[in-house]
Amino acid sequence: MSEGQKGGASAEQGTRAHVARLILEHGPITAAALGERLGLTPAGVRRHIDSLSKEGLIQTGPGTPRVRRGRGRPARAYTITEAGRSTFVHGYDNLAASALRFLAEKAGVERVTEFAQRQVAELEHRYAPVLATVPPAQRVQLLADALTADGYAASAGTAPAPGGGQQLCQHHCPVAHVAAEFPQLCEAEAEAFARLLESPVRRLATIAHGDAVCTTHITPHDIDDRPAPRRDR
Repeated sequence: MSEGQKGGASAEQGTRAHVARLILEHGPITAAALGERLGLTPAGVRRHIDSLSKEGLIQTGPGTPRVRRGRGRPARAYTITEAGRSTFVHGYDNLAASALRFLAEKAGVERVTEFAQRQVAELEHRYAPVLATVPPAQRVQLLADALTADGYAASAGTAPAPGGGQQLCQHHCPVAHVAAEFPQLCEAEAEAFARLLESPVRRLATIAHGDAVCTTHITPHDIDDRPAPRRDR
């Protein structure tokens, strides 16, 4: 293979990896949206999507929403598969899981909980000064930015009606495989989010349980401040 061919193959692989990363961070996402973000032609996007699909790294089909595009059939939206996600997962998962099993066996499950709380305490210690610079209602976006910087590919937005509030989505979880066996890791993280945001939170979905995204609902800040409804006497 010539140097030019090697360079072309490397660029092709780099673009394909970028497509996979965008699907991981923004999925479900359509081919058209991917093309807009990457500046690729429909044929170029299709080539990478077909390749990733054949390798089992992305998927569409039952359970994957389709996006309405005016008249006609809805556009397919793609999500990352477990195999695709594992290519982004940090190493040493097996070692970490084995260590936690050993800890639970020798010292009790409560020590695993303590370990999980200690792990997120470091994250909470770093995030707290940053989030404290803005009012509680504005902290979800700052938290999402901080999580993204730490590799969680997070985003913030308005929670679907009814009920209101905000929603924090983590499209990547470096410890998902370990958290599938030890949910204490997810629970400790949610508790830290509640303290950082000074608002009740509720986990709606987690990657560790097989969902595409970790989704956390944040209760509107004015709910706890609302006066109790008056009763007619």
